[in-house]
Amino acid sequence: MKLYQVVLKDIRRRKRRVLYAVLGVVIGTMTVVSILTVAAAGQARITAQLEKYGANLSVMPATKTIDNGLGDLSLGTMNLGDNYISEDKVPQIRQIADHMIKEALGITEPGNIASIAPKLFVNADIKGAQVVAVGIDPEEQFKVNTWWQVAKGEYLDTGDQALLGSQAAAMLKLDVGDAVSLNGRTLTVVGILHDTGAGDDYQAFVPLATLQGAYNKHGLISSVDIRALCNACPVEIIADGINQNISGVRAVAVKQIADSEMGMLQKIGKFMLALAGVSLVVGGFGVFNTLLTSINERIRDLAIMRAVGASGGQITKALIYEAIVVGVAGGVLGYGAGTLLAYAIGPLIFEGTSILFVAPYLPLSIGLAILISLLATLYPAMRATRVKIADCFRAV
Repeated sequence: MKLYQVVLKDIRRRKRRVLYAVLGVVIGTMTVVSILTVAAAGQARITAQLEKYGANLSVMPATKTIDNGLGDLSLGTMNLGDNYISEDKVPQIRQIADHMIKEALGITEPGNIASIAPKLFVNADIKGAQVVAVGIDPEEQFKVNTWWQVAKGEYLDTGDQALLGSQAAAMLKLDVGDAVSLNGRTLTVVGILHDTGAGDDYQAFVPLATLQGAYNKHGLISSVDIRALCNACPVEIIADGINQNISGVRAVAVKQIADSEMGMLQKIGKFMLALAGVSLVVGGFGVFNTLLTSINERIRDLAIMRAVGASGGQITKALIYEAIVVGVAGGVLGYGAGTLLAYAIGPLIFEGTSILFVAPYLPLSIGLAILISLLATLYPAMRATRVKIADCFRAV
C-alpha cells in the first residue's frame, strides 16, 4: 500500500478529528474570502459614487488678479493674462494626462485613458433673459458628468441644437422642439436635463463649435475638465505636468475628490487586511491545536509505523499529505461559506451594494488554506519524528 493510500485510509478512520481540523481552516478562509468580497463590492460602489462627482482636474486660463490701491484707498483689481485657452492646447493636455496615468499604472496599451472635456462659457441673451450658454463636446462632457440624465427629449449631438438645464427650461418656458436664438443663430431645443442640484440646472448647453461660431470665438475655450477614470490616478502629478509643459494655462487638482478617493480606499484596504490577518492567525492556531492533539492521540499508530520500518521522513510526508487534504477541503468550503457570508453582511455594511461572485478568490482561498495547514503541521510533524519507538510502545 502506498503512503497516500495509508493517509486516506487513516483520514476515513478519523473522520471526526479531521473534520475539526477542516473547520478550523474553513473559519479562517471563510473570513478572508467574505472580507475581500465585501471590500471589492464596497470599493466598486465607492468608486462609482465618487465618479459622479465629475472632473478631478480643471484647466483654466493662467490669469492673475492684481489689487490696485493708493495707500489705504482701494482702486479696484486688474486681471492679467488671457481669459481663454487656445483649443489647440487640448491635444497636448490629453497627451500629458494619458501619458502620466499610463506611466503610474503601468499601462502599455495605446488609447485614451482620461476624459477631456473642453468648455466655452458665454453670457447669452435668450428670450430677454441672461443665461450662461456652455459650449461642450457632448460625448466627452457626458463621460465627465456621469450623473446627467435627460428628462425629456434626447441628449445633445452636433449642429444647431441646445440642451437645457431643468431650471433654465422652466425660467425661459422652453420645451423640446422649441427654437431659441443665440446671437442671431437659431437653435432647436432637443432635450431637458433632470435636476442636478448644481449650476447645470440654470445653463444652456450647445455644441462647442456652434457656440464658437455664434459668438465669433473660433478656436477658443474657457476651461477643460479632466476626469481620470481610475482609482489611483496621480491627479496632482498630472496637474504639475500640465503647468510645467503648457504655457498660459493653470491646471488645478480637485484635491477634495482625489483625497477622498485615496483616503477612503486606503482606510478600507487597511481595515480589511487587519481583519484578514487576525482571521488567519485564529484559523492557523485552531488547525495547529487540532493537529497537535491528533498526533498525541495517534502515538500508538506512530509507534506501529515506526516499528514496521517507517522512517521519520515518511511520517512527515504522511502528515504533510494530511495537511494538504485538510487545506484543499477547508479552502473549497471556506470559499463557499465566505461568499455566502459576504452576501449576507455586504448589504448591511454598504447599503445597496450588490455582492458579486469573485472566482479568482477560489484558488486564493485554497492556497491560503493549504499554507495554514502546512504551517500548522510543521511543529507536530517535527515532534512526531522525534518520538522514540520505545516511548511509543510504553504509551501503548
